Amino acid sequence: MVKGYRMPDGFLWGGAVAAHQLEGAWDVDGKGVSIADVMLAGKNGVPREVTDTVLPDGNYPNHRGIDFYHTYPADFKLMKELGLKAFRTSIAWTRIFPNGDETEPNEAGLAYYDALIDEMLANGIEPVLTLSHFEIPYHLVTEYGGWRNRQLITFFERFARVVFERFGDRVKYWMTFNEINNQTSWMDPHPMLQNSGLKDYDEADAEELMYLASHHELVASALVTKAAHEINPNIQVGDMIAMNPVYPATSKPEDIMMAERAMQARYFWGDVHALGQYPNWLRKYWEHKGFDIDVTPEDEAILAANTVDYVAFSYYMSWTVTDTGDEWLAYNEESNHGDNPFLQKSDWGWQIDPVGVRWAMNWMWDRWHKPMFIVENGFGAYDKLEADGSVHDDYRIAYFQGHIEAMERAVVLDGIPLIGYLPWSGIDIVSASTGEMLKRYGFIYVDLDDMGQGSGERYRKDSFKWYQQVIASNGEDLEV
Repeated sequence: MVKGYRMPDGFLWGGAVAAHQLEGAWDVDGKGVSIADVMLAGKNGVPREVTDTVLPDGNYPNHRGIDFYHTYPADFKLMKELGLKAFRTSIAWTRIFPNGDETEPNEAGLAYYDALIDEMLANGIEPVLTLSHFEIPYHLVTEYGGWRNRQLITFFERFARVVFERFGDRVKYWMTFNEINNQTSWMDPHPMLQNSGLKDYDEADAEELMYLASHHELVASALVTKAAHEINPNIQVGDMIAMNPVYPATSKPEDIMMAERAMQARYFWGDVHALGQYPNWLRKYWEHKGFDIDVTPEDEAILAANTVDYVAFSYYMSWTVTDTGDEWLAYNEESNHGDNPFLQKSDWGWQIDPVGVRWAMNWMWDRWHKPMFIVENGFGAYDKLEADGSVHDDYRIAYFQGHIEAMERAVVLDGIPLIGYLPWSGIDIVSASTGEMLKRYGFIYVDLDDMGQGSGERYRKDSFKWYQQVIASNGEDLEV
Protein backbone atom coordinates (compact mmCIF):
# COMPACT_ATOMS: atom_id res chain seq x y z
CA MET A 1 0.00 0.00 0.00
CA VAL A 2 1.23 3.49 -0.86
CA LYS A 3 1.18 4.95 2.64
CA GLY A 4 -0.42 8.29 3.24
CA TYR A 5 -1.13 9.99 6.54
CA ARG A 6 -4.45 9.69 8.36
CA MET A 7 -6.15 13.07 8.49
CA PRO A 8 -7.95 14.43 11.57
CA ASP A 9 -11.46 13.20 12.31
CA GLY A 10 -14.08 15.32 10.57
CA PHE A 11 -11.76 16.26 7.71
CA LEU A 12 -13.83 17.23 4.67
CA TRP A 13 -12.89 15.28 1.54
CA GLY A 14 -14.88 16.56 -1.41
CA GLY A 15 -15.02 18.15 -4.83
CA ALA A 16 -15.42 21.65 -6.25
CA VAL A 17 -17.12 23.36 -9.20
CA ALA A 18 -18.66 26.72 -10.15
CA ALA A 19 -22.29 27.29 -11.10
CA HIS A 20 -21.61 28.79 -14.52
CA GLN A 21 -19.40 25.88 -15.55
CA LEU A 22 -21.88 23.08 -14.98
CA GLU A 23 -25.46 24.28 -14.38
CA GLY A 24 -26.41 25.25 -17.94
CA ALA A 25 -30.04 26.51 -18.06
CA TRP A 26 -28.52 29.95 -18.51
CA ASP A 27 -31.77 31.76 -19.28
CA VAL A 28 -34.45 29.83 -17.36
CA ASP A 29 -36.49 30.65 -14.25
CA GLY A 30 -35.68 34.34 -14.44
CA LYS A 31 -31.89 34.07 -14.57
CA GLY A 32 -30.10 37.09 -16.01
CA VAL A 33 -27.00 37.28 -18.22
CA SER A 34 -23.66 36.93 -16.44
CA ILE A 35 -20.19 37.67 -17.77
CA ALA A 36 -19.75 33.92 -18.36
CA ASP A 37 -22.72 34.01 -20.71
CA VAL A 38 -20.96 36.34 -23.18
CA MET A 39 -17.74 34.31 -23.43
CA LEU A 40 -17.42 32.23 -26.59
CA ALA A 41 -15.59 28.91 -26.66
CA GLY A 42 -11.82 28.95 -27.02
CA LYS A 43 -9.34 26.11 -26.94
CA ASN A 44 -5.82 25.28 -25.85
CA GLY A 45 -3.73 28.30 -26.91
CA VAL A 46 -6.75 30.21 -28.27
CA PRO A 47 -8.31 32.68 -25.80
CA ARG A 48 -12.06 33.00 -25.37
CA GLU A 49 -13.67 35.95 -27.14
CA VAL A 50 -16.03 38.20 -25.17
CA THR A 51 -19.03 39.53 -27.10
CA ASP A 52 -20.97 42.72 -26.38
CA THR A 53 -24.26 40.81 -26.37
CA VAL A 54 -25.32 37.17 -26.68
CA LEU A 55 -25.02 36.38 -30.39
CA PRO A 56 -27.74 34.07 -31.75
CA ASP A 57 -25.22 31.86 -33.56
CA GLY A 58 -22.41 32.03 -30.97
CA ASN A 59 -20.97 28.95 -29.28
CA TYR A 60 -21.31 29.77 -25.58
CA PRO A 61 -20.37 26.60 -23.68
CA ASN A 62 -21.48 28.00 -20.31
CA HIS A 63 -25.03 28.20 -21.64
CA ARG A 64 -25.01 24.38 -21.67
CA GLY A 65 -22.59 23.35 -18.96
CA ILE A 66 -23.37 19.70 -18.21
CA ASP A 67 -27.08 20.43 -17.55
CA PHE A 68 -26.48 20.08 -13.81
CA TYR A 69 -29.47 22.37 -13.28
CA HIS A 70 -31.62 19.35 -14.11
CA THR A 71 -29.32 16.40 -13.36
CA TYR A 72 -28.05 17.31 -9.88
CA PRO A 73 -30.15 14.71 -7.98
CA ALA A 74 -28.56 11.83 -9.91
CA ASP A 75 -25.13 13.49 -9.83
CA PHE A 76 -25.23 13.86 -6.05
CA LYS A 77 -26.05 10.16 -5.74
CA LEU A 78 -22.87 9.41 -7.70
CA MET A 79 -20.94 11.76 -5.42
CA LYS A 80 -22.35 10.00 -2.37
CA GLU A 81 -21.12 6.70 -3.85
CA LEU A 82 -17.72 8.36 -4.33
CA GLY A 83 -17.78 9.17 -0.63
CA LEU A 84 -17.70 12.97 -0.79
CA LYS A 85 -18.12 14.67 2.58
CA ALA A 86 -18.39 18.17 1.10
CA PHE A 87 -19.05 19.81 -2.25
CA ARG A 88 -18.19 23.33 -3.28
CA THR A 89 -20.26 25.24 -5.80
CA SER A 90 -21.34 28.85 -6.23
CA ILE A 91 -24.57 30.78 -6.02
CA ALA A 92 -25.08 32.29 -9.47
CA TRP A 93 -25.67 35.96 -8.64
CA THR A 94 -27.86 36.33 -11.75
CA ARG A 95 -30.25 33.63 -10.54
CA ILE A 96 -30.94 35.69 -7.41
CA PHE A 97 -30.66 39.22 -8.84
CA PRO A 98 -30.82 38.89 -12.65
CA ASN A 99 -29.31 42.34 -13.32
CA GLY A 100 -27.52 42.68 -10.00
CA ASP A 101 -29.07 46.02 -9.02
CA GLU A 102 -32.66 45.00 -8.21
CA THR A 103 -34.02 45.56 -4.73
CA GLU A 104 -36.02 42.30 -4.57
CA PRO A 105 -34.61 38.83 -5.28
CA ASN A 106 -35.86 36.29 -7.80
CA GLU A 107 -37.74 33.65 -5.82
CA ALA A 108 -37.28 30.97 -8.49
CA GLY A 109 -33.52 31.26 -8.13
CA LEU A 110 -33.69 31.00 -4.35
CA ALA A 111 -35.97 27.99 -4.61
CA TYR A 112 -33.51 26.25 -6.94
CA TYR A 113 -30.66 26.59 -4.45
CA ASP A 114 -32.96 25.54 -1.61
CA ALA A 115 -33.55 22.27 -3.44
CA LEU A 116 -29.87 21.89 -4.41
CA ILE A 117 -28.68 22.37 -0.83
CA ASP A 118 -31.30 20.02 0.56
CA GLU A 119 -30.29 17.37 -1.97
CA MET A 120 -26.65 17.65 -0.92
CA LEU A 121 -27.54 17.30 2.74
CA ALA A 122 -29.81 14.34 2.01
CA ASN A 123 -26.76 12.59 0.52
CA GLY A 124 -24.54 13.40 3.50
CA ILE A 125 -22.62 16.09 1.60
CA GLU A 126 -21.83 19.40 3.30
CA PRO A 127 -22.38 22.44 1.04
CA VAL A 128 -19.51 24.91 0.63
CA LEU A 129 -20.65 28.00 -1.28
CA THR A 130 -18.91 30.81 -3.15
CA LEU A 131 -20.71 34.12 -3.62
CA SER A 132 -18.84 35.43 -6.68
CA HIS A 133 -17.15 32.90 -8.95
CA PHE A 134 -16.52 34.57 -12.33
CA GLU A 135 -20.26 35.13 -12.91
CA ILE A 136 -20.94 38.83 -12.21
CA PRO A 137 -24.21 40.11 -13.71
CA TYR A 138 -23.33 41.51 -17.13
CA HIS A 139 -25.65 44.46 -16.52
CA LEU A 140 -23.27 45.61 -13.76
CA VAL A 141 -20.45 45.57 -16.33
CA THR A 142 -22.23 47.49 -19.08
CA GLU A 143 -24.16 49.97 -16.92
CA TYR A 144 -21.83 50.53 -13.97
CA GLY A 145 -18.36 49.68 -15.28
CA GLY A 146 -17.95 46.66 -13.00
CA TRP A 147 -16.12 46.86 -9.70
CA ARG A 148 -14.43 50.15 -10.56
CA ASN A 149 -17.77 51.55 -9.36
CA ARG A 150 -18.23 51.74 -5.59
CA GLN A 151 -21.98 51.19 -6.00
CA LEU A 152 -21.31 47.49 -6.53
CA ILE A 153 -20.44 47.20 -2.84
CA THR A 154 -24.08 47.90 -1.99
CA PHE A 155 -25.39 45.48 -4.62
CA PHE A 156 -23.07 42.68 -3.49
CA GLU A 157 -23.88 43.13 0.18
CA ARG A 158 -27.60 43.00 -0.62
CA PHE A 159 -27.10 39.77 -2.58
CA ALA A 160 -25.03 38.23 0.22
CA ARG A 161 -27.52 39.14 2.94
CA VAL A 162 -30.37 37.55 0.98
CA VAL A 163 -28.56 34.23 0.54
CA PHE A 164 -27.16 34.18 4.10
CA GLU A 165 -30.66 34.67 5.48
CA ARG A 166 -32.11 32.03 3.16
CA PHE A 167 -29.42 29.34 3.37
CA GLY A 168 -27.30 30.19 6.43
CA ASP A 169 -29.13 27.69 8.62
CA ARG A 170 -27.86 24.85 6.40
CA VAL A 171 -24.56 26.17 5.00
CA LYS A 172 -21.65 26.80 7.35
CA TYR A 173 -18.76 27.50 4.95
CA TRP A 174 -18.86 30.45 2.54
CA MET A 175 -16.33 32.32 0.39
CA THR A 176 -16.66 35.81 -1.04
CA PHE A 177 -14.63 36.24 -4.27
CA ASN A 178 -13.10 33.31 -6.11
CA GLU A 179 -9.37 33.63 -6.84
CA ILE A 180 -9.53 37.37 -6.27
CA ASN A 181 -5.79 37.68 -6.85
CA ASN A 182 -5.90 36.37 -10.43
CA GLN A 183 -5.97 40.05 -11.31
CA THR A 184 -2.19 40.21 -11.02
CA SER A 185 -2.53 39.17 -14.68
CA TRP A 186 -3.87 42.65 -15.34
CA MET A 187 -2.36 42.71 -18.84
CA ASP A 188 -4.78 39.88 -19.73
CA PRO A 189 -8.36 41.14 -20.21
CA HIS A 190 -9.98 37.86 -19.15
CA PRO A 191 -9.03 37.89 -15.44
CA MET A 192 -9.97 41.56 -15.29
CA LEU A 193 -13.43 40.76 -16.67
CA GLN A 194 -13.95 37.53 -14.75
CA ASN A 195 -12.75 38.87 -11.41
CA SER A 196 -13.90 42.48 -11.51
CA GLY A 197 -16.20 42.99 -14.49
CA LEU A 198 -13.68 45.39 -16.06
CA LYS A 199 -14.14 45.84 -19.79
CA ASP A 200 -13.46 48.52 -22.43
CA TYR A 201 -10.61 50.33 -20.69
CA ASP A 202 -7.32 51.75 -21.96
CA GLU A 203 -4.42 49.39 -21.47
CA ALA A 204 -2.46 52.19 -19.80
CA ASP A 205 -5.11 52.33 -17.07
CA ALA A 206 -5.33 48.59 -16.48
CA GLU A 207 -3.08 48.31 -13.45
CA GLU A 208 -4.64 51.23 -11.58
CA LEU A 209 -8.15 49.98 -12.38
CA MET A 210 -7.20 46.55 -11.06
CA TYR A 211 -6.20 48.05 -7.71
CA LEU A 212 -9.27 50.30 -7.58
CA ALA A 213 -11.69 47.46 -8.34
CA SER A 214 -9.88 45.18 -5.91
CA HIS A 215 -10.24 47.72 -3.13
CA HIS A 216 -13.99 47.91 -3.65
CA GLU A 217 -14.14 44.09 -3.64
CA LEU A 218 -12.13 43.92 -0.43
CA VAL A 219 -14.43 46.39 1.32
CA ALA A 220 -17.43 44.45 0.04
CA SER A 221 -15.90 41.20 1.29
CA ALA A 222 -15.38 42.68 4.77
CA LEU A 223 -18.94 44.02 4.90
CA VAL A 224 -20.28 40.65 3.79
CA THR A 225 -18.24 38.91 6.50
CA LYS A 226 -19.73 41.29 9.04
CA ALA A 227 -23.24 40.63 7.73
CA ALA A 228 -22.76 36.85 7.88
CA HIS A 229 -21.68 36.96 11.52
CA GLU A 230 -24.64 39.18 12.39
CA ILE A 231 -27.15 36.92 10.62
CA ASN A 232 -25.80 33.62 11.94
CA PRO A 233 -22.76 33.40 14.24
CA ASN A 234 -22.16 29.82 13.08
CA ILE A 235 -21.36 30.94 9.53
CA GLN A 236 -17.67 30.85 8.61
CA VAL A 237 -16.52 33.18 5.84
CA GLY A 238 -13.26 32.75 3.95
CA ASP A 239 -11.41 34.58 1.26
CA MET A 240 -10.34 32.55 -1.76
CA ILE A 241 -6.81 32.89 -3.08
CA ALA A 242 -5.23 31.41 -6.22
CA MET A 243 -2.06 30.11 -4.62
CA ASN A 244 0.76 29.70 -7.12
CA PRO A 245 4.14 29.84 -5.37
CA VAL A 246 6.68 32.07 -7.09
CA TYR A 247 10.24 30.82 -6.59
CA PRO A 248 13.46 32.64 -7.49
CA ALA A 249 14.82 31.29 -10.77
CA THR A 250 18.31 31.10 -9.26
CA SER A 251 20.05 31.69 -5.93
CA LYS A 252 21.13 35.12 -7.17
CA PRO A 253 20.10 37.58 -4.40
CA GLU A 254 18.36 39.86 -6.89
CA ASP A 255 16.20 36.95 -8.08
CA ILE A 256 15.36 36.08 -4.48
CA MET A 257 14.32 39.68 -3.83
CA MET A 258 12.17 39.69 -6.95
CA ALA A 259 10.50 36.44 -5.88
CA GLU A 260 9.74 37.98 -2.50
CA ARG A 261 8.05 40.94 -4.15
CA ALA A 262 6.18 38.65 -6.53
CA MET A 263 4.73 36.81 -3.54
CA GLN A 264 3.85 40.10 -1.85
CA ALA A 265 2.19 41.40 -5.01
CA ARG A 266 0.23 38.22 -5.70
CA TYR A 267 -1.03 37.81 -2.16
CA PHE A 268 -1.66 41.29 -0.73
CA TRP A 269 -5.38 40.45 -1.10
CA GLY A 270 -4.78 37.75 1.52
CA ASP A 271 -3.04 40.29 3.77
CA VAL A 272 -6.08 42.57 3.70
CA HIS A 273 -8.56 39.72 4.16
CA ALA A 274 -6.69 38.01 6.99
CA LEU A 275 -4.82 40.89 8.67
CA GLY A 276 -7.21 43.76 7.95
CA GLN A 277 -4.78 46.23 6.43
CA TYR A 278 -2.79 47.03 3.30
CA PRO A 279 0.97 46.38 3.43
CA ASN A 280 3.28 49.39 3.52
CA TRP A 281 5.14 48.46 0.34
CA LEU A 282 1.90 48.60 -1.65
CA ARG A 283 0.94 52.04 -0.37
CA LYS A 284 4.42 53.29 -1.32
CA TYR A 285 4.05 51.69 -4.77
CA TRP A 286 0.69 53.40 -5.35
CA GLU A 287 2.25 56.71 -4.37
CA HIS A 288 5.17 56.09 -6.73
CA LYS A 289 2.84 55.26 -9.62
CA GLY A 290 0.47 58.15 -8.90
CA PHE A 291 -2.49 55.79 -8.49
CA ASP A 292 -5.66 57.28 -7.03
CA ILE A 293 -7.15 54.43 -4.98
CA ASP A 294 -10.03 55.73 -2.88
CA VAL A 295 -9.14 54.09 0.43
CA THR A 296 -11.13 56.09 2.98
CA PRO A 297 -10.70 56.03 6.78
CA GLU A 298 -14.13 54.37 6.95
CA ASP A 299 -12.91 51.66 4.56
CA GLU A 300 -9.84 51.05 6.71
CA ALA A 301 -11.97 50.64 9.82
CA ILE A 302 -14.26 48.16 8.04
CA LEU A 303 -11.29 46.10 6.78
CA ALA A 304 -9.62 46.03 10.18
CA ALA A 305 -12.76 44.96 12.05
CA ASN A 306 -13.97 42.21 9.72
CA THR A 307 -11.20 39.79 8.84
CA VAL A 308 -12.02 36.35 7.45
CA ASP A 309 -12.48 33.20 9.52
CA TYR A 310 -10.36 31.00 7.27
CA VAL A 311 -8.21 31.13 4.14
CA ALA A 312 -9.47 29.10 1.19
CA PHE A 313 -7.19 28.57 -1.76
CA SER A 314 -6.71 26.84 -5.08
CA TYR A 315 -3.43 25.18 -5.97
CA TYR A 316 -2.44 24.04 -9.44
CA MET A 317 1.14 25.04 -10.22
CA SER A 318 4.17 27.14 -9.35
CA TRP A 319 6.38 29.55 -11.29
CA THR A 320 9.84 31.05 -11.18
CA VAL A 321 10.76 34.69 -11.54
CA THR A 322 13.92 36.63 -12.40
CA ASP A 323 15.13 40.09 -11.49
CA THR A 324 14.07 42.89 -13.83
CA GLY A 325 16.52 45.51 -12.63
CA ASP A 326 13.69 47.77 -11.45
CA GLU A 327 14.41 49.31 -8.06
CA TRP A 328 10.66 49.32 -7.27
CA LEU A 329 10.47 45.60 -8.06
CA ALA A 330 7.41 46.20 -10.23
CA TYR A 331 5.82 42.81 -10.82
CA ASN A 332 4.26 41.94 -14.16
CA GLU A 333 2.96 38.41 -14.22
CA GLU A 334 2.93 38.36 -18.02
CA SER A 335 6.58 39.21 -18.65
CA ASN A 336 9.12 37.79 -16.22
CA HIS A 337 7.80 34.37 -15.31
CA GLY A 338 9.86 31.34 -16.19
CA ASP A 339 9.73 27.56 -16.06
CA ASN A 340 11.28 25.44 -13.36
CA PRO A 341 13.65 22.90 -14.99
CA PHE A 342 12.93 20.40 -12.19
CA LEU A 343 9.22 20.16 -12.98
CA GLN A 344 7.09 18.56 -15.69
CA LYS A 345 4.08 20.21 -17.36
CA SER A 346 0.50 19.27 -18.15
CA ASP A 347 -0.83 19.34 -21.72
CA TRP A 348 -1.90 22.93 -21.05
CA GLY A 349 1.58 24.01 -19.94
CA TRP A 350 0.89 24.07 -16.20
CA GLN A 351 3.93 23.01 -14.18
CA ILE A 352 3.31 20.11 -11.81
CA ASP A 353 4.74 20.80 -8.34
CA PRO A 354 3.36 18.63 -5.50
CA VAL A 355 5.92 19.86 -2.96
CA GLY A 356 4.66 23.39 -3.57
CA VAL A 357 1.43 22.55 -1.74
CA ARG A 358 3.30 21.97 1.51
CA TRP A 359 5.53 25.00 0.92
CA ALA A 360 2.50 27.21 0.24
CA MET A 361 0.59 26.02 3.31
CA ASN A 362 3.57 26.79 5.52
CA TRP A 363 4.02 30.21 3.90
CA MET A 364 0.36 31.14 4.37
CA TRP A 365 0.19 29.89 7.96
CA ASP A 366 3.30 31.85 8.94
CA ARG A 367 1.84 34.99 7.32
CA TRP A 368 -1.90 34.87 8.09
CA HIS A 369 -2.38 32.48 11.04
CA LYS A 370 -5.79 31.34 9.85
CA PRO A 371 -7.19 27.83 9.36
CA MET A 372 -7.03 26.79 5.71
CA PHE A 373 -9.28 25.05 3.21
CA ILE A 374 -8.03 23.64 -0.11
CA VAL A 375 -11.00 24.29 -2.37
CA GLU A 376 -9.39 23.60 -5.76
CA ASN A 377 -6.58 21.33 -6.92
CA GLY A 378 -6.62 19.15 -9.98
CA PHE A 379 -5.27 17.99 -13.30
CA GLY A 380 -6.78 19.05 -16.60
CA ALA A 381 -6.17 16.40 -19.24
CA TYR A 382 -7.53 14.71 -22.36
CA ASP A 383 -9.49 11.62 -21.27
CA LYS A 384 -10.63 8.78 -23.53
CA LEU A 385 -13.96 7.03 -23.01
CA GLU A 386 -13.48 3.38 -23.93
CA ALA A 387 -16.13 1.24 -25.59
CA ASP A 388 -16.89 -0.49 -22.28
CA GLY A 389 -17.50 2.85 -20.51
CA SER A 390 -14.17 2.91 -18.69
CA VAL A 391 -11.73 5.84 -18.54
CA HIS A 392 -8.14 5.00 -17.64
CA ASP A 393 -6.72 8.19 -16.11
CA ASP A 394 -3.61 6.93 -14.30
CA TYR A 395 -1.98 10.32 -14.96
CA ARG A 396 -4.66 12.02 -12.83
CA ILE A 397 -4.19 9.49 -10.02
CA ALA A 398 -0.42 10.09 -10.08
CA TYR A 399 -1.01 13.85 -9.86
CA PHE A 400 -3.32 13.50 -6.87
CA GLN A 401 -1.05 11.00 -5.11
CA GLY A 402 1.76 13.55 -4.99
CA HIS A 403 -0.38 16.53 -4.05
CA ILE A 404 -2.41 14.76 -1.38
CA GLU A 405 0.74 13.34 0.21
CA ALA A 406 2.28 16.83 0.36
CA MET A 407 -0.93 18.26 1.82
CA GLU A 408 -1.04 15.51 4.46
CA ARG A 409 2.56 16.18 5.48
CA ALA A 410 1.72 19.85 5.99
CA VAL A 411 -1.12 18.85 8.32
CA VAL A 412 0.33 15.85 10.14
CA LEU A 413 4.03 16.75 10.25
CA ASP A 414 3.89 20.58 10.21
CA GLY A 415 0.74 20.98 12.31
CA ILE A 416 -1.12 23.28 9.93
CA PRO A 417 -4.89 23.37 10.53
CA LEU A 418 -6.78 22.35 7.38
CA ILE A 419 -10.56 22.10 7.16
CA GLY A 420 -10.73 19.96 4.04
CA TYR A 421 -9.63 19.13 0.54
CA LEU A 422 -12.01 19.79 -2.37
CA PRO A 423 -10.27 18.92 -5.65
CA TRP A 424 -11.40 20.42 -8.93
CA SER A 425 -13.80 19.28 -10.18
CA GLY A 426 -15.32 16.00 -9.01
CA ILE A 427 -17.26 15.80 -12.27
CA ASP A 428 -16.25 17.02 -15.74
CA ILE A 429 -17.35 20.59 -16.46
CA VAL A 430 -16.68 23.44 -18.91
CA SER A 431 -13.21 24.94 -18.46
CA ALA A 432 -13.33 28.57 -17.29
CA SER A 433 -10.10 29.51 -19.05
CA THR A 434 -10.73 27.93 -22.46
CA GLY A 435 -14.42 26.99 -22.55
CA GLU A 436 -13.47 23.42 -23.44
CA MET A 437 -15.13 20.24 -22.26
CA LEU A 438 -12.10 18.31 -23.52
CA LYS A 439 -9.97 19.78 -20.73
CA ARG A 440 -11.29 17.36 -18.15
CA TYR A 441 -10.73 17.43 -14.39
CA GLY A 442 -13.39 15.16 -12.90
CA PHE A 443 -13.47 11.72 -11.33
CA ILE A 444 -16.77 11.37 -13.20
CA TYR A 445 -16.67 11.50 -17.01
CA VAL A 446 -19.46 13.41 -18.77
CA ASP A 447 -20.09 12.36 -22.38
CA LEU A 448 -20.20 15.81 -23.98
CA ASP A 449 -17.75 17.41 -26.39
CA ASP A 450 -16.73 21.04 -26.95
CA MET A 451 -19.86 21.66 -29.04
CA GLY A 452 -22.15 20.15 -26.42
CA GLN A 453 -22.64 17.01 -28.52
CA GLY A 454 -22.91 13.63 -26.82
CA SER A 455 -25.19 11.55 -24.66
CA GLY A 456 -24.53 13.47 -21.46
CA GLU A 457 -24.16 10.13 -19.67
CA ARG A 458 -21.92 9.90 -16.60
CA TYR A 459 -19.14 7.30 -16.28
CA ARG A 460 -16.80 6.44 -13.39
CA LYS A 461 -13.14 6.97 -14.27
CA ASP A 462 -10.39 4.84 -12.72
CA SER A 463 -9.65 7.85 -10.49
CA PHE A 464 -13.20 7.53 -9.09
CA LYS A 465 -12.42 4.20 -7.41
CA TRP A 466 -9.01 5.46 -6.31
CA TYR A 467 -10.37 8.65 -4.67
CA GLN A 468 -13.12 6.54 -3.09
CA GLN A 469 -10.48 4.50 -1.26
CA VAL A 470 -8.55 7.61 -0.25
CA ILE A 471 -11.66 9.04 1.38
CA ALA A 472 -12.62 5.73 3.00
CA SER A 473 -9.16 5.49 4.58
CA ASN A 474 -9.19 9.20 5.55
CA GLY A 475 -6.06 9.73 3.50
CA GLU A 476 -4.01 6.69 4.58
CA ASP A 477 -4.33 4.56 1.45
CA LEU A 478 -2.96 6.27 -1.68
CA GLU A 479 -2.20 3.06 -3.57
CA VAL A 480 -3.40 2.54 -7.13
